[in-house]
Amino acid sequence: MIEGAVRYAQIARLWVRASRAYPVSWALLVVGGFLITGIDFVGIWILFQNVTDLGGFDLHEVAFLYGTSGVAFAIADLFVGRIERLGQMIRLGRFDQMLVRPVPLLVQVCADEFALRRFSRIAQAALVLGWACTFVDWSTSRVLLTVLTVVAATVIFVALFVGMACIQFWTIDSAEVANAFTYGGNAVTSYPLTIFPSEVLKVMTFVLPLAFVNWYPSLYVLGHEDPLGYPDWTQWLSPVVAALLAVVALLVWRVGVRSYRSTGS
Repeated sequence: MIEGAVRYAQIARLWVRASRAYPVSWALLVVGGFLITGIDFVGIWILFQNVTDLGGFDLHEVAFLYGTSGVAFAIADLFVGRIERLGQMIRLGRFDQMLVRPVPLLVQVCADEFALRRFSRIAQAALVLGWACTFVDWSTSRVLLTVLTVVAATVIFVALFVGMACIQFWTIDSAEVANAFTYGGNAVTSYPLTIFPSEVLKVMTFVLPLAFVNWYPSLYVLGHEDPLGYPDWTQWLSPVVAALLAVVALLVWRVGVRSYRSTGS
């Protein structure tokens, strides 16, 4: 684990140095990324100029959902988002090159073309989250759960990135399928899940547990009742779900690597 982190940092440092060769371009990309991602929340703000609540949640509470999901997703995207191009690496023969290097394979894939400019997405979501937090009636347990939520949600998104990307071991041109669960998962969890039918909420609890990204913890932090009436301890299960998904993602990755057959590129 420690060796993998060190190797990742070394590879990432090389890509950061390369990006510094064009400082103006890098700065424009950072600013542009910040503004583009900010448009998402501007859309939510405009929506609330016409409604007082969304699924029983006001603007500040939706901002809390948006911020927790956005920060977690952006961190995951920064560190492992590159794996979404696994199929492209396989098709171009770059994955074969990585196989013979003395560096953990998953580390190489995730650190490839590391782009520090993606930090702008973290900053934008963190600003929204910070603003939303000023409206929360804080207690020690709520602070603790908020921190756990962001950490667990990050792990959940990392697991989704890795697990869904592995589909490309068998169907090389299927990056969009993975994106539907990663980027789509971020979009869905940015809103109150009460806007969906209860059946959808159950699917996101027991089948694809996106509800544990921030929904159940946010019910506790924001003082809302669970619409499905589940026990209160459900709101603290995100770290457990994150750990389970991480294990599943690593197992799927190992199966994918073992079943991989070179394209001959």
